[in-house]
Amino acid sequence: MHKRTLLENVDKIHTTEMGIGRIQKNLGISEEPVNYCISKLKQDNAVVTKEGKNYYVNVDGIRITINSSSFTIITAHKNSKSYIQ
Repeated sequence: MHKRTLLENVDKIHTTEMGIGRIQKNLGISEEPVNYCISKLKQDNAVVTKEGKNYYVNVDGIRITINSSSFTIITAHKNSKSYIQ
């Protein structure tokens, strides 16, 4: 259900200037982070949950945090043990 909501609003998913650098640093990627995160969301094995005002996308050992009202990617991290489902 939450994954469908994000996919239906994929054109609204974005991040801030500060978010770009933060996501790239946290994930160790050099590519454009919004498209990277969207590609992860679209994977069949992506699990989306909602806690409070945020969606959490867990896939391939990373956790992406997306604000549920603005569709802003707040941050993304490589999973620590506490995030693994």
